[in-house]
Amino acid sequence: MPALRPPRVRIVRRPLHGVLLLDKPLGWTSNDALQKARALLRAEKGGHTGTLDPLATGLLPLCFGAATKFSQASLEADKRYRATLRLGQRTSTGDGEGEVIETRAVQTDRAAIEAACAGLTGGIEQLPPMHSALKHQGRALYDYARAGLEVERPRRAVTIHRIAVVHWQAEQAEHLVIDVDCSKGTYVRTLAEDLGAALGCGAHLSALRRTGSGGLEAADAITLEALAALSEPEREARLLPADVLLATWPEVRLQGDEAGRFLCGLRRRLPEDQALADAPAVRVYAERPRAFLGTAHITAGELIADRLLSPLEVQDRP
Repeated sequence: MPALRPPRVRIVRRPLHGVLLLDKPLGWTSNDALQKARALLRAEKGGHTGTLDPLATGLLPLCFGAATKFSQASLEADKRYRATLRLGQRTSTGDGEGEVIETRAVQTDRAAIEAACAGLTGGIEQLPPMHSALKHQGRALYDYARAGLEVERPRRAVTIHRIAVVHWQAEQAEHLVIDVDCSKGTYVRTLAEDLGAALGCGAHLSALRRTGSGGLEAADAITLEALAALSEPEREARLLPADVLLATWPEVRLQGDEAGRFLCGLRRRLPEDQALADAPAVRVYAERPRAFLGTAHITAGELIADRLLSPLEVQDRP
């Protein structure tokens, strides 16, 4: 007689609102990490704010409940990475997972590396790699790549704000570590390949860590292991309010009834003491008691709501 399996423990989900800064582990997909954190928190609704490849680690902001309304702000934010490059080798995928397709001697120096980094700083165009999640006719490019197919894809404009050399020594010329500040949508694998081409030796990305997104830092993130070791109240205490995703946006404060009318979606004239020029995105608060209400834009002195919290979500914020 086969042994009886223990009954599965059903997770009772609950409404939970806030942002968890997760340090995604190596080898996990972003969705796998989200679902594990969601189960540990017993959260009803959750989403992540931009995919990190399984081979990348670092900051992955996770939004739960009402915070998911503002996840787009984190998707649009500039990103920061620490990238480790293997100079002298090109691979089929642009990273360490692919086959080595070319090997060259690394004959360079610090000045040449600095110059190559400077040459890739500013507005550039990138060709999205075939081994990426970008969609073509409803299928991810990596599906075509695994089938041995290459499809035509347009180059995309991105901005590289800064590339700083963190570590390079002539005695280990193949090993280069850089910090990259860039706009959303930047492929650091492609940047690594372009840097290798500029140096004349080729390169691939051997490790990648996201260190920041907008005003958020990986130093403030928690690992899944550390999260699992906490009690449930301690896990919930790790949740940050939704407006941490909007920390760099201008702020508008509304008094009493004005805050209530704004929360109903009504357009409001800005108070004279907060006269602001037209703005595509602002965060809006009730003055007393202070509470985050949602996001809006300003046109001709009018505050026009974009994404609003419900009164219950305002009360339930962490």
